[in-house]
Amino acid sequence: MRRTYLSTGYMSSNSVLKHTHFLYWATGITNTNLFELQRFQHCRYQSWTVGDSLPDIQHAKSVKDGSLHHLNVRNYVLNLYTKSKNLDYAHKLFGEMPERDVRSWTILTSGFARSGACRMVLELFKEMQVERVCPNQFTLSSVLKSCSALSDFRMGKGIHGWILRNGIDLDVVLENSMLDVYVKCGALDNAERLFETMKDRDTVTWNIMMGAYMRIEDMEKALEYFRRLPSKDVGSWNTIVYGLMRNGDERCALELLYEMVENGVPFEDVTFSVALGLASSLYVLELGRQIHSRLVRRGIENDGFLRTSLIDMYCKCGKMEKASVIFKRTRLRTKSKFTCDETKTEIVSWSSMVSGYVRNGEHEYALLTFRSMLREQIMVDRFSVTSILSACANLGILLLGQNIHAHIQKIGYILDVHLGSSHIDMYAKCGSLNAAWMIFKQTNDPNVVLWTSMISACALHGQGREAIRLFELMIKEGIKPNEVTFVVVLNACSHAGLIEEGCNIFSLMKEVYGIKPGSEHFTCMVDLYGRAGRLDETKEFIHANGISHLSSVWKSFLSSCRLHKNLELGKWVSENLLRLEPSDEGPYVLMSNMCAVNHRWEAAAQMRRLMQQRGINKVPGQSWIQLKNQVHSFVMGDRCHPHSTEIYSYLDELIARLKEIGYSTDAKLVMQDVEEEQGEVLLGHHSEKLAIAYGIISTASGIPIRVMKNLRVCSDCHNFIKYTSQLLFREIIVRDLHRFHHFKHGSCSCGDYW
Repeated sequence: MRRTYLSTGYMSSNSVLKHTHFLYWATGITNTNLFELQRFQHCRYQSWTVGDSLPDIQHAKSVKDGSLHHLNVRNYVLNLYTKSKNLDYAHKLFGEMPERDVRSWTILTSGFARSGACRMVLELFKEMQVERVCPNQFTLSSVLKSCSALSDFRMGKGIHGWILRNGIDLDVVLENSMLDVYVKCGALDNAERLFETMKDRDTVTWNIMMGAYMRIEDMEKALEYFRRLPSKDVGSWNTIVYGLMRNGDERCALELLYEMVENGVPFEDVTFSVALGLASSLYVLELGRQIHSRLVRRGIENDGFLRTSLIDMYCKCGKMEKASVIFKRTRLRTKSKFTCDETKTEIVSWSSMVSGYVRNGEHEYALLTFRSMLREQIMVDRFSVTSILSACANLGILLLGQNIHAHIQKIGYILDVHLGSSHIDMYAKCGSLNAAWMIFKQTNDPNVVLWTSMISACALHGQGREAIRLFELMIKEGIKPNEVTFVVVLNACSHAGLIEEGCNIFSLMKEVYGIKPGSEHFTCMVDLYGRAGRLDETKEFIHANGISHLSSVWKSFLSSCRLHKNLELGKWVSENLLRLEPSDEGPYVLMSNMCAVNHRWEAAAQMRRLMQQRGINKVPGQSWIQLKNQVHSFVMGDRCHPHSTEIYSYLDELIARLKEIGYSTDAKLVMQDVEEEQGEVLLGHHSEKLAIAYGIISTASGIPIRVMKNLRVCSDCHNFIKYTSQLLFREIIVRDLHRFHHFKHGSCSCGDYW
C-alpha cells in the first residue's frame, strides 16, 4: 500500500506539483525531461512497498545522479517497468528516450507481448521499420507470438518473408514461433513445408505439429508425429494423451498412458490431472484409485487443482462417499488463507460435488450442498446453476426451482441458451409448461439446444402436434436438427399416437439430414408402433432393421404387449429380453403383471420366485407432493405419515363419493390372488391416491395439486384422478415415469393414450 508522508518538513502533494512546475518554468527544463522529474518528485514524497517501489526508486535515483542519460541505464529502468507490468510508464519513458537501440525496442515489445497487448506489439514493429531499426531474434519472437495470438496470417507471413529477405539467422526458437503462426492460422500446408525445411527441431517443434492436427481432429496424423518424435519428454506424452481424450479416443489415450508408465516417464502435475480426467471419461475407478495412491505417495494430494480432479473422478465413477471425504478435508482449512487460485479451485470443487450428487441421483444431497454453498458465500458458477436446476427438474419441486431461478436473476447471470434450456427443462419437468414457454420466448437467438428443450417440454406434456409444429418451425428458421432433436420429436409422436407423422420424421432424419438412427431412435419407433397396438408391424420393424440386440427395444415391445394384453407374444418378447439382460427387473415384473391380469396366478408367482432366486428386487412405487417447503413421500399402503389416519379416512370417503358418479375399481389390475373386496382395498391405497388425498385436505380449493410418481400410473389410478377432478373441480397434475397428465373437469391431457 502507498503511504503519503505528512510529517513536518514535507509539502503536500498539490504544493509539490505546483513547486515542480514553477521550477520547470524558471530553469527552462524541456518537456523531454518532464516525465523523469515528475517520477522523481513522486517517488520522493511517496513511500512504496518493495514490490512496487523498485522501478520508481531506481528511476528517481538515476535522475538524481544523472546516470539516466546513459542508454544502458535507460534500458535497465525500462526493463524494470515492463517486468513490473507498469506498461504505461514504460511506454512514456520509451517515448522520451532521445536515442533507442534494438534492445530498447525488444524490451518494450516483449513486455506488451507478455501482457497480451498484441496489437501494440505489431504497431511497435511497424515503427521499428520506419526508424530502420533491425529487430533481433528476441524481438521477432515476440512479434510472431502476437501474430499467433491474433491469428494474423498476412502479418505473420510478411514477417517470415522479411526474415528471409534480410538474411536473419534462424534458430529453433524463432522457427518454432513462425511454425506456431502458421498452425494457429490454419495454414497447415505452410506449416508442413517449414517443418520439413527445419534443420534443428526440438520437442516444442514436434508438439506444435501434433497440436495442429489434434485441432482439426486428425488424430492419425498427430499420432504419426508423436511416433516420429526422436526424444519424447513428459510434455509430449501429456499433449498426445490429452488430445486423444479430447477427441473421443479415450481407449487409445489409456493405452498410451500405460505405455508412458512402462517407459518410466515421470509424471508431472499436468499428467496426473490428464490421467484423472481419463479415468473420469472412461469411468474406470481402478485407474483413478491407482493415480490417487501415487498422489498420496508423492505428497501432492492436497494440491488444489489435483484435489478437484480427484473429486470429479470419484463423482463420475459413482463413489460419492469417497468424493465427499476429499471434499470435506478442504473445508478444514481456514477460508481466509485461500489465495485467488485456491478460491477458484474451491468453486470448482463445490460445483463438482453438486453435479456429482445430481449425476448419481442423490438430488437431496445436491440441494443440501447447494444450500451450504450459498450459506458459506461461495460464488455460484453457471455449472452449479445448471446442475441444481437439473436436481429440481428430477425431483419435480416447482417452488424450489422458482426460488433458484430468482437467485440466478439476483446474481445477474444472463439467460443465454445454456441457462435457458436448463430453465425450460426444469419448468417442464415440474409441470409448468407456461413458464417453460415464457423462458423460450425471452431467450434471444435460440439455437438447436433451446429448440430441442422446448419440443421436449411439449412432448412431456402430451402436446404431440405442438411439438411437431415447433420442429417444423425450427427447420424453417434455418436451424438444423441434431440426433437429440429427432429422439425428442419421435417420442412426442409416440405418446400422441401420431404414427404417420412419426414415420415421416424417421425417414426425414435418414434421407434428408443423413443421421444414422441410434438405439434411442429405434426404441421410439418400436414404442410408436407398439402403443398403437400394431404389434406385428413392431416385430417386423425389429427384424428389418437388425436391432434385436438392443435391450431397450425389447423393453418397449414388452410394455406394449402388456398394454394390449397379448400374453403369448409378451412371453416370447420377455424370453428375448432375458437373454440380453438376465439381471434386469423389468421383464420379470412386466411378465408377472401380465400373468396376474389374465389370472394366471401360478405363472405370476413363478416369475416372482425366479426374481427372488436371482436376487433381483422390484423398485417400489413411490409418489411425492410438495406442500410449502416440505416434500411428503408415500408408498402403497403407507401408514408412516403423521397424518395417515386423516388421509385414509378422507380417501375412503372420497372413493365412496366417486362411485356415486360412475367410478369403479378395476380389480383385474390387482397383482395378487385375493378376493375382489381385498383387491379394491389394495388398489385404493396406491401411492398416488394417498399423495392426492393429502394434497386435497392440506390445500384450499382452487389450488392445483402436483404429484410426482417414479413409475407409470396405472389405469385405475388414472380413472380415479379423472373422476376426482370432476367431482371436486380441482386441477390435478401428475408426472409419472414417462410424461405429465393434466387432469381437469374429468378428462386428461393424454386423451387416455399413455
